[in-house]
Amino acid sequence: MSKKVLIVGGVAGGASAAARLRRLDENAQIIMFERDEYISFANCGLPYYIGETIKERDRLLVQTPESMYARFKIDVRINSEVTKVDTANKKVTVNSKSKGVYEETYDYLILSPGAKALRPNIPGIESDKIFTLRNIPDTDSIKSYVDKKGINKAVVIGGGYVGVEMAENLKERGLDVTLVEAAPHILAPFDSDMVVIAEKELTEYGIKLILNDGVKSFKEIGNQVEVTLNSDTKLETDMIILAIGVAPDTGFLKESGIEFGPKGHIVVNDKMETGADGVYAVGDAIEVVEYVTKMKTAIPLAGPANKQGRIAADNIAGLDVRFEGSQGTSIIKVFGLTAASTGANERTLQRANIAYKVAFVHPVSHASYYPGAVPMTLKLIFAEDGKVLGAQGIGYDGVDKRIDVIATVIRLNGTVDDLTELELSYAPPFSSAKDPVNMAGFVAQNILAGRSHMTTWLEIEQMPKEDYILLDVRTEEEYENGHVEGAINIPVDSLRDRLNELDKDKLIVEYCQVGLRGYVADRILTQNGYQVKNVTGGYKSAMYLQLDSNNHIKTSDPGDKNNGDKRVVIDPDTQAVKEDADGTGKYDMTLDACGLCCPGPLMQVKSAMNDLKEGQILKVSASDPGFYEDIKAWCKRTNSELMDLEKSGGNITAFIKKNE
Repeated sequence: MSKKVLIVGGVAGGASAAARLRRLDENAQIIMFERDEYISFANCGLPYYIGETIKERDRLLVQTPESMYARFKIDVRINSEVTKVDTANKKVTVNSKSKGVYEETYDYLILSPGAKALRPNIPGIESDKIFTLRNIPDTDSIKSYVDKKGINKAVVIGGGYVGVEMAENLKERGLDVTLVEAAPHILAPFDSDMVVIAEKELTEYGIKLILNDGVKSFKEIGNQVEVTLNSDTKLETDMIILAIGVAPDTGFLKESGIEFGPKGHIVVNDKMETGADGVYAVGDAIEVVEYVTKMKTAIPLAGPANKQGRIAADNIAGLDVRFEGSQGTSIIKVFGLTAASTGANERTLQRANIAYKVAFVHPVSHASYYPGAVPMTLKLIFAEDGKVLGAQGIGYDGVDKRIDVIATVIRLNGTVDDLTELELSYAPPFSSAKDPVNMAGFVAQNILAGRSHMTTWLEIEQMPKEDYILLDVRTEEEYENGHVEGAINIPVDSLRDRLNELDKDKLIVEYCQVGLRGYVADRILTQNGYQVKNVTGGYKSAMYLQLDSNNHIKTSDPGDKNNGDKRVVIDPDTQAVKEDADGTGKYDMTLDACGLCCPGPLMQVKSAMNDLKEGQILKVSASDPGFYEDIKAWCKRTNSELMDLEKSGGNITAFIKKNE
């Protein structure tokens, strides 16, 4: 006897379940209900259609009712909303645009209702100039509005994935964009010491970023909306994208007897079964187990939803398949940057009371001598026994494959030793003989073995200053170009000969540009009897942390801005020089410093400028992200004129005129 299976909702979970079930059972009667017209669409692509990177709307439509029936013989009923589920009698109530209200019985029911965008009860929230983005009709409304003449400003509320993607795509459409986030930082899956890199990228591309400040009210004034923040800051805009999160769309299940978690998500077991007989649930509406911590949570991502739909179908078809949890692997494009994460971050581990250690590496994407190498930052989080717990990566190239490799190791319960032993593909255009994943493993091994003594700026700022000596082990040129306040300078290459300048009775807190030279200094000092802490991320992290809401790290960079206010407003107009080089675009010498890490680019610039005559112009290209800020400070310090500074992806181009 054939099974009758009803599926409520399509997109990732429901559509995957339907297709998989048909492949396993040719005789099953499968009916899918979708309350609007679109059963399977690329919801992750919606911001990029609005931004016109994706040109054709039809490319967003993965399956249509007709194509689902032709290939899989699935009865797809669009414009049909399931309004009630009776689990005792195994039937649902449907409100159909064409058939009216009717009931449908089932043997098995798969719930894939998804989540809905939050619209809190804020004064003025009913304005038709305030949009949310979850589906194709939302997309059509936003794009139609952006296409109108006179739409020049947008405020995006919420710095999650959708908020950041919408801010970027609206900026690409030529709008003046402000992104407001109530939390201290955007992109919650990333720890604060990583996400500041993405925040800086947003500001450098012209997004005005307001952190640690939520919305108090909206008010229409003529053709615009006035947004009042909790700080009483007022923003005037033509449109608003509300992207403050989602809630499970499960209101129709309240009388079903199905169990819900504390935030309204459907409770399921590892076979995707609810507590009701024959009822399964998948996707954004369910509560899942976080793979690393084993805590209950919700992870609204397309990848897990597809897997859950497949697993539900497998179990209905008689297979014994289980979902082991989601590790939340995700990735986002932030203009030229790629930011990706997997597993647990520090906040999650702290909530779960799981002890951990952290390692940072700052390698380049492929062999530095091969053109186009650009730096990345990888953060590895691991347990005392070496088990890999999580990872985050940010950079301009190659981040995705490194996080994917580490995600695989996490799924296989691997350790940092496994990372060091992985044999990954290598040729100069693609990687280095020691891949960044291997390097992260090496650093973690050194930490566990006590050969490396890592710390962070946030940890150091909690210590009394009289208890330690702050040591900058970079070159004199780098130190003069900008350093952390209170640091003394002994370059690492001179350290052995100048050890007598340091007090052995005090902790030596030392830093370089990103951490590599700091590790060498750590080994020299430790083996000579000093107590040492090497600040991971070095001066580069200190510079990024100036964008932190607490703003504790102070540097001597002459271009630095101090803002002691807890709320941070980062204005892109102050971030870069935008004058054209004499309006001519001409220059007298070119310098290619791509692939070089600090202090390489600055050393090359200094040498090249020595060869120029007064009034001549140097065009320099570099790929080290720190060069963007370093060259501003260097020009001010040396009285050189920074005529133009541009950033495209991972490449930075500066035009510098030599003055007296």
